[in-house]
Amino acid sequence: MAAAVGVGRFVYTPILPLMVDDLGMTKSTAGLLASANFAGYLAGALLAATSAVRGSGRRWLLAGLTASALTTGAMGVASSTPAFMVLRFVGGAASAFGLVFASALVLDGLAAAARSELSAVHFAGVGVGIAISAVLSSALSTFGGDWRSIWLAGGAISLVAVVLVAILIPDRGGPAPAATTRGSRIDRRLAAFVTAYGLFGFGYIITATFLVAIVRDARHDRALEPVVWLVVGLTAAPSVAFWTWVARRTGIERAFALACVAEAIGVAASVMHTTAAVLLGAALLGGTFMGLTALGLIGARRLSAGDPRSTLALMTAAFGLGQIVGPAFAGLVHDATGSFVLPSLTAVAGLLLGGLLALAMSK
Repeated sequence: MAAAVGVGRFVYTPILPLMVDDLGMTKSTAGLLASANFAGYLAGALLAATSAVRGSGRRWLLAGLTASALTTGAMGVASSTPAFMVLRFVGGAASAFGLVFASALVLDGLAAAARSELSAVHFAGVGVGIAISAVLSSALSTFGGDWRSIWLAGGAISLVAVVLVAILIPDRGGPAPAATTRGSRIDRRLAAFVTAYGLFGFGYIITATFLVAIVRDARHDRALEPVVWLVVGLTAAPSVAFWTWVARRTGIERAFALACVAEAIGVAASVMHTTAAVLLGAALLGGTFMGLTALGLIGARRLSAGDPRSTLALMTAAFGLGQIVGPAFAGLVHDATGSFVLPSLTAVAGLLLGGLLALAMSK
């Protein structure tokens, strides 16, 4: 999770301002690159749910992680926008394979061992990867490295992760039999949950993509840029344990709704242009988005029977669709208005609506 999602998807955020400055990219182009990654994420999630993907889930996981590492590193040698878009698209598909197959293997293994509470450790990997990307970009920039060197270093670290995963995750054989439905009530609940999860995908991704650019636009001290991204990673790592603890006491749906409200506050704070507000926004973003991701996938798994891969892929696809729309929308609006305020407030509305849908499921 640290390699496929934390680095493979989110190392783009601290690198983005450097690419914009060096290449003269508009925010619209930057948003399109992010959306290309999330379009690949959507495609990968949908493909992971089809019969075309057969055989060992572990092999597909390793293939996805390898592709994510290679496309991350290749961003450091590419030179044109079309090449960037292709690499980010393929990297997005690889990230989806990493998330879907890693979650299916790990969550099933924990359930079989009656240790489901350890799912927090699995999802905490994303926060660890984000923190690594923050430290990596800051360290290389301090020693004169450019955006290309950060992409290359991210790819190299991700390749190390492939080796570690190959050692740590045993091969459990082919996938289990296809999932079966468990009644119309479950279907309706799952549909509501999928919609809420897609709204969450739209609601968080604008800030997650442009947070460092928002800090630069507000003319804060450049030293704050790696700090806010590090705050996101450090608060993301323990957040899953916190939100799963909340879910055990309130139910997954209520916990999901509470986390959506907290994240909406953080998204709004991120564009207030004061250092305290930006740090609060970073902390609330990091402290909720992986918790929401985990609650969504764990909740969806409980609404499925048999092999959870199809349900996990459906949730990931809805999430990916929200992520495709968010960055492209935000980039276009920024270029038209000179600000991320309007897209961020739209994201706040999406998060609150997603929270309401989840809350309605709990009744």
